[in-house]
Amino acid sequence: MAARRFKKLAAGGIALGGTVALASWVFGDDNHTKKQFGHVLAADNLKSRPTKPLPTRSEQLKALEDEVYDVLVIGGGATGAGCALDSVSRGLKTALVELDDFSSGTSSRSTKLLHGGVRYLQKAIFNLDIEQYKMVKEALHERANLLEIAPHLSYPLPIMLPVYTWWQIPYYWSGIKMYDLVAGSKCIKSSYVLSKEKAIELFPMLRKDKLCGAIVYYDGQHNDARMNIAIALTAARLGATVANHVKVVSLTKTKDSEGQEKISGAHVRDEITGKEWDVRAKCVINATGPFTDSIREMDQQTVNKICAPSAGVHIVLPDYYSPASMGLLDPSTSDGRVIFFLPWQGLTIAGTTDTPCEVTHHPSPTEADIEFILGEIRSYLSPDIEVRRGDVLSAWSGIRPLVSDPNKPNSQSLVRNHIVHVSDSGLVTIAGGKWTTYRSMAMETLDAAVKKCNLPAVRESATDGLLLEGAHGWTPTMFIRLVQDFGLESEVAKHLSETYGDRAFSVAKLAALTGKRWPIVGKRLHEEFPYIDAEVRYAVREYACTAIDVIARRLRLAFLNVQAAEEALPSIISIMAEELNWSEDEQKRQHAEAVKFVREEMGQQVNRQSRDKIPINLSREEISNYIKRFQALDQDKKGYISINDIRRGLKTGDLIRNHEISGEEIHAALNKVDLRLNGQTDLSEFIQVSKNFKLDNGSHQLACCLPSSFRLLYLFIVPCFREISSCSWKHSILCVLLGEVINLLCLSF
Repeated sequence: MAARRFKKLAAGGIALGGTVALASWVFGDDNHTKKQFGHVLAADNLKSRPTKPLPTRSEQLKALEDEVYDVLVIGGGATGAGCALDSVSRGLKTALVELDDFSSGTSSRSTKLLHGGVRYLQKAIFNLDIEQYKMVKEALHERANLLEIAPHLSYPLPIMLPVYTWWQIPYYWSGIKMYDLVAGSKCIKSSYVLSKEKAIELFPMLRKDKLCGAIVYYDGQHNDARMNIAIALTAARLGATVANHVKVVSLTKTKDSEGQEKISGAHVRDEITGKEWDVRAKCVINATGPFTDSIREMDQQTVNKICAPSAGVHIVLPDYYSPASMGLLDPSTSDGRVIFFLPWQGLTIAGTTDTPCEVTHHPSPTEADIEFILGEIRSYLSPDIEVRRGDVLSAWSGIRPLVSDPNKPNSQSLVRNHIVHVSDSGLVTIAGGKWTTYRSMAMETLDAAVKKCNLPAVRESATDGLLLEGAHGWTPTMFIRLVQDFGLESEVAKHLSETYGDRAFSVAKLAALTGKRWPIVGKRLHEEFPYIDAEVRYAVREYACTAIDVIARRLRLAFLNVQAAEEALPSIISIMAEELNWSEDEQKRQHAEAVKFVREEMGQQVNRQSRDKIPINLSREEISNYIKRFQALDQDKKGYISINDIRRGLKTGDLIRNHEISGEEIHAALNKVDLRLNGQTDLSEFIQVSKNFKLDNGSHQLACCLPSSFRLLYLFIVPCFREISSCSWKHSILCVLLGEVINLLCLSF
């Protein structure tokens, strides 16, 4: 083993020396040679933590106007940012422009997994497909690399595969073991088999009937948008010019010595100010995911389209739907698709679907996709758990860019891997692939670019093992120092540590005093989440330009809970206004755009439409009475009622004389109308549930015989209240029967 390692080390040294010698021979100029060796020496510094501050966005835009680049990357998703990082790691002068924000497209809307692809390995084995095998092997290497270079953003996650037929246990076990074997030394942890009892113990929400056992295997999980931003920031720290909200309007071309047109850069526009200019570059890389063809058409109008977009929808549910540290895989859904059911950011994420779609900058989830996912969840969870449509806190759609290979005559043949194509004019296109393999895709793309465009790279790719932003000084216990040094809440400190890594201290320094004994600093933007004011200020330093940039990518609030995101918007916009000098009109515009984003792209609108489809069947007078009752309870004019409003209503009126109602009963009653499970009930929810209690005014005396929680619910919804008198035994029997009917109505609702 030692001899083998020595041979590899020697071979690597010879290769590196040969590369330097060849570069020196080709470029014989003394000054250039010194420059080359300077870059080679600088490669040693790639492993150290960059100390140079990030250039401001205005400085980056100025550089785009003035400099001439070796490489210009179009697209700021995972692949585009990966190309920029790979390019600058080779010593090439690099620029990157992104139409929207880093990770604003597909890269922020993934399943959040770093995986090799268990199902692809199954196909490789059964079909004897060596290409599929190589793809899995490559992805497993990249999975391990991401866990190493960004340990604060990624971590191993056990995933359970429940088995309901006894003969499938050895079948699935052999397949999962093969997955471990292909990973080899990069295997995260070994898979194992569980008995039915142990499976239920680890995943108590699981359906118990017919369960034979389960198999647990390991993949990685990460914060995808933050990982994408970390890749872009790492490239910027190493000298790349990166700019978001810069649109490529057209590609520029010049004629070479042979009279052929070659791409020489791009004409761009700053979407924030509207200013336009040319960016000059020797090579342009198209890494725009679903928008691959639109850039290719700028190069050549008659190209065959190669992108076959497919929409994948995910939903977010409350945390109690899954254990905090174990996911679930449904390998064969009702229509053959694979569904993941995973804990993420303190909640539960479920998806994805796979539906052909049109390319759009603003994909939105559909009710059909949401209901499909909920239906599959119901089939795997215990019947004791009521999977409710109202539990969907957020939903989003991402466009997966499946591609056909333009290098092959049959352009209709879709590839599951990625393709790299260089046009006659020199446009380098990278398309397809998946999140986990972004780095190897970028490396292959730059290999092609260096070769086809004759770029002066001074070394091979140096990104394998290159630590990303925040990883250099991070440890799992670093958050304790944040608590001790700054007086942050433990939950907040842990969040900062696991989001910004060793840069969390820079964030904490921006935190405002709370005015409390504890925590000392760190004002929460929303009481349910550990996001604080300082993160908004730091986000601006990391090139956040809009409120959407913050709630969707810098913070993951819009992806986790659309209602919370909308509630936190005023505070976020106020802080950004201070940092970016926004006028009152600009603040209103930012708020309107962010609300539109949350409602249309994050599922709030489809949630409301789903709820509004439930027939109310109330008269205008009845609705008016319910509105008056709601307003009477909502004395503070908040727009919603809470448990405290119910308690106050009971104390100030003689609603339930001689009938004691406990706090637990109040809580149970409110839960019947709290469709969003956020401790608040707005007017529309109030009226929706009221339809189930449409009884005449003289019948409210029957409530004395209802179960306590339904009795209270009945009392505060019925528009007219009287003193509850004693009930006759006939009324009592009738009330019990009516109580059961109302109970069933509540449960079915």
